Amino acid sequence: MEKSTYSRRKILGGLTLGALALSCGRKLNSPPAARKLTVYVGTYTTGSSEGIYTCALDLTSGELSLVGTTKGVVNPSFLAIDQQGQRLYAVNETDEFQGEKSGAVSAFNIDPKTGGLTFLNQRPSAGASPCHLAIDSSRKFLFVANYNGGNVSVFALDVAGLGKATATVQHHGKSINPERQEGPHAHGVVLDQSNRFLFVTDLGLDKVMVYRFDAARGGLTANEVPAADLKPGAGPRHFAFHPNGRWAYVINELDSTFTAFDYDRQAGKLSATQTVSTLPAGFAEPNTCAELVVSQSGRFLYGSNRGHDSIAVFAIDQRSGQLALVEHVATGGKTPRNFAIDPTGTFLLAANQNSNNIVTFRVEKDTGKLTATGHVMQIPTPVCVVSGTVV
Repeated sequence: MEKSTYSRRKILGGLTLGALALSCGRKLNSPPAARKLTVYVGTYTTGSSEGIYTCALDLTSGELSLVGTTKGVVNPSFLAIDQQGQRLYAVNETDEFQGEKSGAVSAFNIDPKTGGLTFLNQRPSAGASPCHLAIDSSRKFLFVANYNGGNVSVFALDVAGLGKATATVQHHGKSINPERQEGPHAHGVVLDQSNRFLFVTDLGLDKVMVYRFDAARGGLTANEVPAADLKPGAGPRHFAFHPNGRWAYVINELDSTFTAFDYDRQAGKLSATQTVSTLPAGFAEPNTCAELVVSQSGRFLYGSNRGHDSIAVFAIDQRSGQLALVEHVATGGKTPRNFAIDPTGTFLLAANQNSNNIVTFRVEKDTGKLTATGHVMQIPTPVCVVSGTVV
């Protein structure tokens, strides 16, 4: 989790003056050909990155190509697309916005023909360093995890883009790592399939916080069982449900592990059943974990190692949800911050933040194993990869 501080002038200059006339359609090259998937890449703009990159993934070969760039967006490190593929939301991961200790969130329309982005509006995130987003199933509310703020915020969504915040919940406490867990650090937000419970992974507290979500008013209240505890020093980062809704998984950043849970859908309660290392036996170099993805089939779980620079592949037992190692695959770059599997389940795109590239792997659907396609795309500091629609 990188920290960034920007002056009000820089943020507003980048996001409201001219550059964010952001009718990106004018910036795009020729539209993707048929049977290509639109892919968006979020980045840090502290270096040579210019904003959000729109790409096309060839669903036959796995080749990724640049279509256009949405410029003037400050640190759009994490992205989320609504279920209809009509809107894209991006955090602006900063510690200061409009003179306050806060980052921001930006909303964009997606052109259904070109995949281009048009800026709608922007709101303060109600906490410093927003790092993760989620959209409820009704597309009426957006959830934001603020890492340095140690809180989670909810925003109403409307035709103009982002409405006002409907709730902000502050976390309190700390854990045993004096450098990374000196206070709360909300790192991920995920709703369950019923749209009734929100799960917030807090790296600083070693907890997955559980909130009841009021879908009518956008409110959050602590669940009767308010959290699931992780091992002290684990550092839970991201969270994902199995497609069956009965199991869930956390990737722990600091101790490089997966934790599997049984999920009580009526009570919104998580019960830990297993913790396994994401690293091969004998690896003793520094490592932190980042992203996890459950395959669409529900048969495999994937996680990224930063240090070992690999994707860890685990099989999921279809009777118990327990994990068994399949393989570790080098990502072809440094510091795989994020990765995504395309909606057809054919390709995995690994975003290597510190080597400025995205590497495409073909997914073997029967075994879960990954094979590099040979296609590598250069993009500055890729942090997040999300897919849009097939065009």
